[in-house]
Formats: sequence, structure tokens, C-alpha cells
Amino acid sequence: MKSINELIKEINELKSELHNKDFLLTWEQSPEELERVLKTAQALKAMRQENIATNVFKNGLGISLFRDNSTRTRFSYASAINMLGLAQQDLDEGKSQIAHGETVRETANMISFCADAIGIRDDMYLGAGNAYMREVGEALDDGVKEGVLPHRPALVNLQCDVDHPTQSMADLAWLEEHFGSLDQLKGKKIAMTWAYSPSYGKPLSVPQGIIGLMTRFGMDVTLAHPEGYDLIPEVVEEARKNAEASGGSFTQVASMEEAFKDADIVYPKSWAPYQVMGRRTELLRANDHDGLKALEQECLAQNANHKDWHCTEEMMKLTKEGEALYMHCLPADITGVSCEEGEVEESVFEKYRIATYKEASWKPYIIAAMIMNRKYQEPGLVLQELLDAAEKRVK
Repeated sequence: MKSINELIKEINELKSELHNKDFLLTWEQSPEELERVLKTAQALKAMRQENIATNVFKNGLGISLFRDNSTRTRFSYASAINMLGLAQQDLDEGKSQIAHGETVRETANMISFCADAIGIRDDMYLGAGNAYMREVGEALDDGVKEGVLPHRPALVNLQCDVDHPTQSMADLAWLEEHFGSLDQLKGKKIAMTWAYSPSYGKPLSVPQGIIGLMTRFGMDVTLAHPEGYDLIPEVVEEARKNAEASGGSFTQVASMEEAFKDADIVYPKSWAPYQVMGRRTELLRANDHDGLKALEQECLAQNANHKDWHCTEEMMKLTKEGEALYMHCLPADITGVSCEEGEVEESVFEKYRIATYKEASWKPYIIAAMIMNRKYQEPGLVLQELLDAAEKRVK
């Protein structure tokens, strides 16, 4: 484990323009910028473990907008902004003037007078979530330009229709911790595979986030899903380009067995087909409840044809030495526990349960690191000031 001083030194040496842009897609950031977020997260985690204050803000709000259910990300965001010294205010659209036709431009400015961070989860509508975040960002830029806002809040993507950057970056932080360094990830095979679930409508953003990020660091990324369970084509193409640039590889296969073969890491996770998410979006916008019910039944029947896409002990034996690291964004559909039949066998999940909790534990630090790198051009210097001013921990 590197010391806090070593991490700060490395943060200072990495080039970054993160203070000039929002963190909406991982593949919009350079490898150095991604690494700087990871190191900032590591420094924040180490400082908290040493009971060193990390409240870089003396006041201000961290605003959250969740358009979908959430446990880990919701509490991780609350933890992150609290860690940085901000108070949380959740935007309940049903209790705001949004319900009366208030524009995005107006809402963005009205909620941001004393805001230093805005976190948004908007993954329900294909083609809309990431676009909405960009519209909010443009409104914030206009507010600063026109003197309405004193400064620009950091805008963080807490999951959209395209990417889940706080999740994939937390996953990467866990892989770095587990294997020892980012360099150790080069050449490692990670299998991102579809898995059976007795539910439908799970977002595409987690598998897309994984293939979009892990291909940046020289990993051998394999994507597997049954026929018809495609991801957004542009994201798949992005993964191919990333792998070529990093010296890794990106492969698509048609079976879980082939994906698991000799894998160092497996990530079995259900998602709804790209084409289905498009149809679902049209029905949601039309408020067509009968159409949505019919689509759900159709998709559940389609899922049921692929119950053999199941992460079992037998499947895990195909991995490298039978000991690949199991990963999941949680909550997993655990056969015999959370559902009758699901993504993963109970014995497999239980073996890696603590590992998945450690994986999830990185998310508050990743979110806080994204905010710090957006708000401060030199976050390492800010961390150094906190470290220099810190009192020794009382034991």
C-alpha cells in the first residue's frame, strides 16, 4: 500500500483537464485522467482510515437526482459529498416546479446557487439519460457565464443509459487493489457475460461501462451474450478501438463457457437487449402500461430460454485454475436466495461475497475523487494542505 505522500506526488505528476469537463463517460477521459481519479480515491480512502479530515468544502450543497431506484450509488454519493464537507439535498421532481413545466435550463440554475456538486442517475430511457446530463451541463455553463452562478458545480454521472462510470471506476479500483497495480491488469482476461435473471429491463450501462473502461488498460476483454442481447453498437465499437490503442484485446463470443475459459475475472450480469430497451423507452414515453406489461412478459419468456447462462461452480472450474475473481455491481440475483433461479449459484456468490462488498466500498471514494478533480485543477495540492494541517489521530 502506497503512503498518502506517495499518492499525492503521483497525482501531481499526472496531466489532466478534468477541471474543465464533466465526468459523463469514461472513454471521454484520457488514461492519465482516469489514473488520477483512481489515485485521488486511494488518497482519500487512506486519509479517512487515518482519521484525517477531507472536508475540502466549508459549506455548500451536493445535489442528487435519482430517476431510478438505488441503494449503493445513492448512499455512496451521500458518503462522498459528506466526506468532502457538503450537505446533501435530493431533488424530488414530483415536489418541484419541474412537474409544472419548468425547463431544464431553469431547474439547473435554480438548484445550483450554493451547489458544488450535482449527481444524476437517469438510466430509464434509451437515448435520453446521457443527453439530459449534457443539457444540464450546458445550462450550468450558461449560468456561470452570465453571472447567475458564482462557480460551476461538478456534474457526475451516477448511471445513465450509456455508461455507469462510478461503478466501472470502482470496479477498476478494486481490480487494482486485488491484483496489486494497474500494470498487473495488462493481459488479464475479464469475461463480461450476460446471465439469466427472472426480471427484465436491467440497464445496459454496467456491461457497457465494463467493456468501455477495461479495454483502456491492456486487458483481454471478452463479451458474451445470447443472440439478440446486443449492447449499443457505438459502445461496442468504442471498446474495440480502446483495446487496439491499449494493446489489449476485445472479443465477442456466443457462450458463457467460452467466455469463462481461462478467465482471470468473471462478471456475469443480466441486462435487457438493446432493441428491447428502445421499445421500452417508446412505451414509457407514451405511458402505455398495457404495452409495457406485454413487453415484460415477452422478455421474461425470452430470458427463460437461456437459464443455462448461470454462474455455477462447474462454470467457475473453466476459469484460470478454477479460481477467477467473481465480480458484480450488486444486488446479484442469487439462485435459491433472492430468487428461485438467477445469475449466480449461492455457493459461488457466498465464496466471493466479501470480495463484492470490497468492490462496492470503492464507490464513495471514486465519486469524491471525480468531484475533487472537477472542482480543483490541482487536487494533489489540496490534499497536501489537508495532510499538513491534520492532527494526529487519538488512539
